[in-house]
Parts: sequence; C-alpha cells; structure tokens
Amino acid sequence: MSLPRARLALRLFSRALQPRGAAQHFSSSSSGLRRSSSHQAAFSYRHAAVVGGGALVLGATLYFTTWEVQLDAPHSSKLIPYAEVQKHNTPNDCWVVIGDKVYDLTKFANIHPGGTGPIHKVAGADATVIFEPIHSPGIIADRLEPSACVGPVDPGTLPPRPVIPEVAQESGVIPLDEIIGLPDFHEAGRRNMSSKAWSYISAGATDEYSLDLNRRAWNWVLFRPRVLVDVAEVDTRTSLMGCETSLPVFIAPTGMSKLAGMEGEPGLAAAAGECDIVQMISTNASASLEATVGAASAPQIMQLYVNKDRANSEALLRKVTALGLRGVVVTVDCASPGKREADERNRATVEVASGLAGGAAGRDKKGGGVGRTTGAYIDPRLKWDDIAWIRQHTSLPIGVKGVQCVEDAVRCADMGVDAIYLSNHGGRALDTSPPALYTLLELRRLRPDVLERCEVYVDGGVRRGTDVVKALCLGARGVGLGRPFLYALTYGKEGVVHAIDILRDEIEVTMKLLGVTRLDQLGPHLLNTKALDPLVIDKLEYGPQEGHFPK
Repeated sequence: MSLPRARLALRLFSRALQPRGAAQHFSSSSSGLRRSSSHQAAFSYRHAAVVGGGALVLGATLYFTTWEVQLDAPHSSKLIPYAEVQKHNTPNDCWVVIGDKVYDLTKFANIHPGGTGPIHKVAGADATVIFEPIHSPGIIADRLEPSACVGPVDPGTLPPRPVIPEVAQESGVIPLDEIIGLPDFHEAGRRNMSSKAWSYISAGATDEYSLDLNRRAWNWVLFRPRVLVDVAEVDTRTSLMGCETSLPVFIAPTGMSKLAGMEGEPGLAAAAGECDIVQMISTNASASLEATVGAASAPQIMQLYVNKDRANSEALLRKVTALGLRGVVVTVDCASPGKREADERNRATVEVASGLAGGAAGRDKKGGGVGRTTGAYIDPRLKWDDIAWIRQHTSLPIGVKGVQCVEDAVRCADMGVDAIYLSNHGGRALDTSPPALYTLLELRRLRPDVLERCEVYVDGGVRRGTDVVKALCLGARGVGLGRPFLYALTYGKEGVVHAIDILRDEIEVTMKLLGVTRLDQLGPHLLNTKALDPLVIDKLEYGPQEGHFPK
C-alpha cells in the first residue's frame, strides 16, 4: 500500500466498522491530507481511529498486519465463509478476520492488558483495513498461540473492503529540502500529523512549564570560546554503554512512533544505522521488537517500563538479551502518568497500540489521553530494591532513566548502575520538575565524582548542536532527542537521517568555533553558567524517611 493510501485508510476508517453481512461504501475528500511533492514519505495520519460507538480499538498487544503474517498451523486449511465468522460475535466466542485469516481471540481477550472491550467490539467482524497502515509485521505470530488461527477466510464471502483512492497533494507541507534546522521540524510535524498524534507527541504536563523551561534553559548557558586553534578536523565519536557511535547523540525512547510516521521504530532504527548512532527502543513501541532490531545496523538499547505483571518484564528482558541489544535503561519517573491536558482534550478515540507492552488508547471521564490510557500496565510499586531484581534477569549494562536530583543520582552510583539518565520525561510527567540541565549542574557542583563513576545522559529541549556541546562540557556522556526525531519521521527514514545530519553539522561547527577538535577537550572552562548558578542547590538534602545517605 502506498503512503497516501495508508494515510487515507486511517481517515476512512475513523467513521465506523463495516456492518456485519453487508457492504459499506465510503467517500472522503482528500483536501485534508498532505504530502510533499519532492518527498512522498511526508504524510499524516488523519483521524487514525474509529470514533464513537463503532470504535475499533483491538488493542495493544497485537499489531495486526495483512498478507505478510502467517501463524504456523491453522485449525483448518478449508476456506471459512464470512457468514460463519459473524456467528462468533460474543465474548465467549470471539472470532476476528485479520487479512486473509480468521483468529479466535476468545481466550486472548481475557489476558489482554488493555482490557476485553476493544477486542469484543470487533467480535465477528473484519478488522483488517484499520490496522494495516499502522501495525507491524510479525506481531500476530509473536503474540498469539498458533492454535488461535482458525483458518483462512473465504475472500469471496467478505464484504468489499474500501478502495483507497490516490490522494492529491495539499499545499502547506514544508519540503524536506527546505528544513535547515531542527526547529523547522516542529512546524513540519504539526502540519504532517493528525491532531491526535500531534497532541500526544507534543503535549507536556498540565501548564507545560517544565516543557517550556527545558528549551529555554539551554539558552541561559553561554560559551567562552578559544581562538587560534587548528580545528581543520574534528572528531565526534564516542561510546554509550559500550556502544560505539559517531555522535554523542542518541534517539531517545519514544512510544507510539507510528503516530508520527508509518515506518515507526524500524524507520528510526534504519536511520540510526545509516548515520551510525545509538537508538533506544521504548517498551511502548508501536512495532515489534523483532522488526525494530531487524531494521538496525547500529547498536540499540532497550528502555524498560516495569510491568505490574513482573513475569512480562522478565520475559522482555530475556528477549532483549537474545536479540542482541546492548543495554537496558529502566524508566523510574512514571509511577503515575502525567496529566497532559492537550492530549486529554482531544477526545477522538484513536487506535494505537503497544506491541511490546499492551496498552490500548480510549476515552474515559478524564479525557482521551493516549499516554495515560496506554500506560496503565506500568508498575507504581517500583522501588530501589528492584534494580537488583533487574540485574537478576539480565547481564547487560543497566541505566536508570528519569533521575531529577543529585541525591538520587548519588544513590544510583552507589548501587553500581552503569548509566544515569537525567530527564524530566520531556516535561510530560511532573510539571515544574527541573530540566535535566539543572540536575546536571547540581551534579557538577555537589558531586562531580558521580560523573566519573557512571556515564550520564541528558535529554529535554535539545534542539541545537550547541545544546549538545553544552551538555558535554558539563560532564554528560550522551544527549537524547525524542520529539525532533518523531517530527522528522513524518518524512520517513529520509527525514530522520536529515535531522541527524543537521545535528552532526551543528556539533562539528560548534566544536570548531569553540576551539576544540575532540570531545574529551570539552569541559566547564568553556562555559559561563552564571545565569543559572543561583538556581542550583548548594547542598544535598535528605528527608527523614529516605533511608539512604551517600557513601
């Protein structure tokens, strides 16, 4: 299916499920869809959901695809009439057509982390086309027992699936070759995405104060350049958790990447491989882990949300090791999903899924937030002792993501973690939490030894090569970017490569103008942080119940 067809498939199916036993006809104006004439991969998802009583949210753990996916052993090779499928339309007898196969989801619905409702809504129906544009190959085989495949559906008995017309170009899309800085991708992403996707990806928590401060804080740090230095050649190579990389930049873990672009996490992986940088893969990825790893030619690190059902996380850790990922970074700043009001206000039900974790997005009285409703599986009981539990289930290097104060950074170092990832979750969790830059300044002032004992990463508001270099001057080993790469993904892999190339050029230019040729020449002597120094705490503070004091 072409990209324009895929976009329109989502739009067409935002209306209603096809009624059982009868054909349904669709028509749609293409004026709301955009793509670049010079870059066909620039596309948007328009209303990637079924709205209202016919809402189709089959759920999370399955990323249904068509034609490519085959389970090992269907019950029967005899063609199954669609009329027979329609008879199995109850919670106790739930069949669903996906592609050219019929699946019995009766048992699976009861263990579906997103609840039984999304599956039961499509009982006895053909749920193919709504899933085709945004789901990854291999998920059915990965998530269902082979016995769940009832057999092939008789295509001659299916109601007609809609014919997706080609989509005419709409003015307003920014051609990729006109984007010369990462801030340009922000506006491009807004134009290319559906309103629901944009709300989910761009939103910050409550008043979005931390979201705004993340960006502004970098501009309050000034450089102190050295001149008359031979900077004809600069070297930007480094390593992150033992992974060699051409830049001190990595693709931060971002969930539901297919909301931004159909290529999703595999597209990000392919771009990272082409540019030789590290990708961190989210537990909430919208593609299977196998598909994302299969698209990669550069090292990858797994981001872990610990599941309430610890057995699921243990199984994921085994898979991560078996697939050859190079490290695990556990996120610790999401004991409760942040209140992202822009996401909640957009009340259109969107079918998104988490192929690894099992979240399903829908509506309740709080709104229609994708992040909140897909994160219900995350264990709020996660505590410091669980770092040891993670070590029991993987021999890979372990990092802790979401550290927001020097006291917790010290505790991470004392526990022997390999990496400390300073982050306020992109301003999406606790509003008015500090930017990672503030926490980095705390470390530099109060416990610089931690910067030597562990690798330290930062993210949040990074949009320029100058931001990256400032972080490295203060002791960070690597810098993550999330939203900019998702905005770039609206142009497909080509857009992400372009974004990385922009960063590479800006980092190299910054180093030359700063008078350095290698990353190990960077240091705090090249910065003026006086504007932020009054905001940095001057001593460690511990509450009486914290129970840990630094070594």
